[in-house]
Amino acid sequence: MKGTLRQSMAWLHAWSGLVVGWVLFAVFVTGTASYYRSEISQWMRPELRAGRSVDAARAADLAVAALRERAPEARTWFVTLPTAELPATQIAWRSRPGTPFSVALLDPEAGGPSAARDTRGGDFLYRFHFELHMPPLWGRWVVGACAMIMLIALLSGIVTHRRIFADFFTFRRRADQRGWLDAHNVVGVLALPFHLMITYTGLVTLMLLYMPWGVNAAYEGNRERFFQDRGQSIAARPPARAPGELAPLAPMVREAMRLTGSEAVFVAIHNPRDAASTVVVTMDEPEGIPHLHPSVGFDGTTGAALGTTGPASAATTTHATMLGLHEAHFAGPILRVLFFLSGLMGCAMVATGLVLWSVARMPKPNAKPSAEREATARMPLGHRLVHALNVGTVAGLPAALACYFLANRLLPASMPGRLDAEVQVFFAAWLLMALPALVVAPRRAWTGALAAAAALFLAVPVVGGATTGRHLAASLRDGDAAFIGFDLAMLCLALGFALTAHALGRRPVTRSAGRALPRDGMVGTPSR
Repeated sequence: MKGTLRQSMAWLHAWSGLVVGWVLFAVFVTGTASYYRSEISQWMRPELRAGRSVDAARAADLAVAALRERAPEARTWFVTLPTAELPATQIAWRSRPGTPFSVALLDPEAGGPSAARDTRGGDFLYRFHFELHMPPLWGRWVVGACAMIMLIALLSGIVTHRRIFADFFTFRRRADQRGWLDAHNVVGVLALPFHLMITYTGLVTLMLLYMPWGVNAAYEGNRERFFQDRGQSIAARPPARAPGELAPLAPMVREAMRLTGSEAVFVAIHNPRDAASTVVVTMDEPEGIPHLHPSVGFDGTTGAALGTTGPASAATTTHATMLGLHEAHFAGPILRVLFFLSGLMGCAMVATGLVLWSVARMPKPNAKPSAEREATARMPLGHRLVHALNVGTVAGLPAALACYFLANRLLPASMPGRLDAEVQVFFAAWLLMALPALVVAPRRAWTGALAAAAALFLAVPVVGGATTGRHLAASLRDGDAAFIGFDLAMLCLALGFALTAHALGRRPVTRSAGRALPRDGMVGTPSR
């Protein structure tokens, strides 16, 4: 580390950002997309028509009939009730603890299998942004560690930039180190409050995973009791070990909606064939920032109400407010757009930081025609690997996301294992985008990858409209806001990547005038 505090912070900012930058970019991209998780799921199930009225209570009874047939021995049944945005009922169960959940989608009016194609939709992106498609415990630990380092990088960056607000108004449109530094400063400062908020609240949402000792000591490991005392859940009664018949769910769902004044969104049925079965109906979030879901418990055999979740304590409300700020479910259309744009600036902040690290250490070409090839050949193996990871992450991940959407339209709707095949296409495309950067010159690697991403995003609305008939013109005619917004977003992304590839391909690299930026602290101001 350097001698002064600012130099030390610059070193810490540069290296902490690099070590976790690739993971953080993936988290920012998928997390930003998750602000429109419901709309993405709607687009990926074009067979469903949003907006039609659905009787959630009747759908619950039809779901129980399907669960009796498919999972008669399961200890717990789960039912996600249909909504106007997603008019389908989802049922889930697992045979025994520790095994994966089985999931099926039902028609809410007939109770049979839904005509919608099998897909993870926006849920894949939502879960990826805090689990990385790893086993949940491992994924959340990795993301949590990266978020903590991100918080360190943000704070050290603030210390490093002693002219942070002056630098915000300085942007030199150049393809060299100073140009990337200015871009990093602008997108970093413009949404700095959002970056600090989203990183800190992301850590707070999983605080019991990272710091469980207080709750474990106070409740002797009984976490369910802890959540009950917080007023967040209703405990399932112990099984009576005697057979029992589950009462109709529709009256329970209607009673829960009457008691809470909210719409029912989820039902959990514990020990459904036992005389002491418990039904817990979870309601939609009330108005406001706190992310709280009231619940009502019922005796499964008689349908009698057992109670509702109590009023949340101050600590619970504080935690729920942090979670609400992170997920932004409270945001209206305009505020949600601002959250989305701030998330995009977070993606750009991480991306420009990664590129800046690589550009600062890239051998400088001379005036010979073959200079770029010679400079590339002089790159150390470690720097070449960082360059390939940068290209594969910054350009490859968005391209893989476009391939995920294309796979949703191109894979046969009745294909077995379709749900996992879409995800496999995503990861295969991500890998393929990174490999050429190992052998291609940096400028060509970036231009090719960005152009490929632009072409893939342009193909998404074209292929989507051609395969389903729900193209942009039809969506505009029908007033289908989710499909209009999705297609326009794809076209904007395609245009952005195309313009970036064009600008990078035609602009010559210029050498920085004067003294070079410090290599260890290149995210700060130029050395003097």
